[in-house]
Amino acid sequence: MTTSEVPSAQRAEPALDASERAMLDGWLDYHRQTLVEKCSGLTDDELKRTSVPTSELTLLGLLRHLAEVERWWFVTVFAGGTDEGVYETDEDPDGDFHFGPDDTFAEALATWRAEVADARARAAGRGLDELSTGTARNGRHFNLRWIYTHMIEEYARHNGHADLLREAIDGATGA
Repeated sequence: MTTSEVPSAQRAEPALDASERAMLDGWLDYHRQTLVEKCSGLTDDELKRTSVPTSELTLLGLLRHLAEVERWWFVTVFAGGTDEGVYETDEDPDGDFHFGPDDTFAEALATWRAEVADARARAAGRGLDELSTGTARNGRHFNLRWIYTHMIEEYARHNGHADLLREAIDGATGA
């Protein structure tokens, strides 16, 4: 049972006087790092623990889900790439939350980091008003500003879930 120790990446809030792009990048990175910190210090079994009997949410599932979300918005929608899930399949569209005994935090973290790096690369040098090449399921194009704002919202919402899950696991609060 390995403990998920993650070197801290010095989570910092964006500068108060940052440009719009730097502010969006900064807040997205802040929330990305928050999720990783919520997972740090727990065993794989603890990260797979459902803390609310009526929900299948777990910290490992949230990390895997956000790898899917990174890919969906930056690769599939913004860059117009193919809609290939990381963990999701046609047979199991919620595969990010369904895992087996051999699935680990180390693998999920490496996958998530790769998706974040790919998202950053696809957004680099692109204007916030630039429309996506691909479309979401509703057939609409989104500008990069909307995608950044949505990603910040997505992480913030799930970080709230992560707060409650972590507190139920070991009592840790904050961060």
